[in-house]
Amino acid sequence: MRAFLSSIALLSLLAMGAAAHAAKDNSPEARLARALEGRVAGKPVDCLYLRDIRSSQIIDRTAILYEGRGGTYYVNRPESGAQSLSSGDVLVTDTHSPQLCSIDIVHLYDSSSRMQNGVVGLGKFIPYDKPRAR
Repeated sequence: MRAFLSSIALLSLLAMGAAAHAAKDNSPEARLARALEGRVAGKPVDCLYLRDIRSSQIIDRTAILYEGRGGTYYVNRPESGAQSLSSGDVLVTDTHSPQLCSIDIVHLYDSSSRMQNGVVGLGKFIPYDKPRAR
């Protein structure tokens, strides 16, 4: 009986350890890795056509994830201001061309107060695609 209770106690401790590990795995880098799971990185590009951007997602203090036409994801790790990135913000860009480029500046606005929270200077866009079946 004691061996049985010891086994239950050990299993409980292992389960709590796994839950704690899962909670730690909610870091911005881990969230980005989950979003890109099953995708392969391509050669970085300087610009994306605005018409091809379907959506964007902010990964706190880390990157901006753009979904492009055809299901390609583009990760942009800003050259400056990444610490200002917050998932509760709205991205506002003022481009003077049909493209969003690595030299562009993006303003961040709080979605509830509509106050500016920061500015980021974009970096290169790294495409991530799902591997093609052979």
